[in-house]
Amino acid sequence: MQQQLSARPRVLGKGQTIACSKLRSVAVCAAMKVAVTGAGGRTGGLVVKKLLEGGADKFVAVPIVRSQKSADKVESTYSLAKGSAKVLDISSGDVAAATTALQGCDALVIATSAVPEILKLSLIPVILAKLFKKEGVRPQFRWKEGQTPEQVDWLGQKVQIDAAKAAGVKQVVLVGSMGGTDPSNMLNKLVGEDGGQILQWKRRAEQYLVASGLTYTIIHPGGLVDEEGGKRRLAVDVDDGLLKRKTRSIPRADVAALAVGCLGLAEATNRSFDVCADPVGEGEPSTEWGALLDGLGGRNCDYSINSQAEPAEPVVAGTP
Repeated sequence: MQQQLSARPRVLGKGQTIACSKLRSVAVCAAMKVAVTGAGGRTGGLVVKKLLEGGADKFVAVPIVRSQKSADKVESTYSLAKGSAKVLDISSGDVAAATTALQGCDALVIATSAVPEILKLSLIPVILAKLFKKEGVRPQFRWKEGQTPEQVDWLGQKVQIDAAKAAGVKQVVLVGSMGGTDPSNMLNKLVGEDGGQILQWKRRAEQYLVASGLTYTIIHPGGLVDEEGGKRRLAVDVDDGLLKRKTRSIPRADVAALAVGCLGLAEATNRSFDVCADPVGEGEPSTEWGALLDGLGGRNCDYSINSQAEPAEPVVAGTP
């Protein structure tokens, strides 16, 4: 019986990634094993879907979710074998558990994010304001207990980054959000006196990833919409330049396709950029991810702009 050799992915060319090793004269190729946190969410779920569409010879998807209920749902939705989805509470601060969940993975796509809950009673004045054509009345939100931006978008992502480094993950693709250069962005003021500062906490986690030494790709999509992907031309820029555009939304499905397309892509290595989509019919839909990123001319987002704080030194599990 021939001995099976382990393999790691290597970039073969634009948009083409495969893991191969040679056994005698026969090339043995292994699919890239990709963990996806936040796989129970709308964007994370689409990342899992896109990986599965890529074929078992190219990708092995490892969905990671917060609860067993979510794991069961993800396995059922994508016809995965029982136990394929892993349960991990990233807000627990347990780097060892996160490292275990990522063992054997070649890449990690971080699609976790704090999600505000709308206060239903606050909709009443909003509806009345619309009836009487009064402007400036908005609904109110709250964060679920244990799921604030600080706990999820900073500390939770920090745990994932430390665990990825300890587990030997080769690339981290982080799905963030545009608006991080502006502390006064309305998304920072959703809840309570300090509003949650979600974009600032996301930005701090991104700084931490950049400083970690891991190969990274940070994607800042514009406003996420639940529409069909693959129908629009995408536009990329840095440092919130796309916020000046009239149209700055993007389908979640296109974000998922881009995240998967960046896995092992040379042009996506150690890159941080913003992305949104043109209206349907304006230009050819984007499919060549390397060419898309080449349009940046080598530019990356500048984390010295309105940074909340300097990131701490990354640590590996088991070190002080």
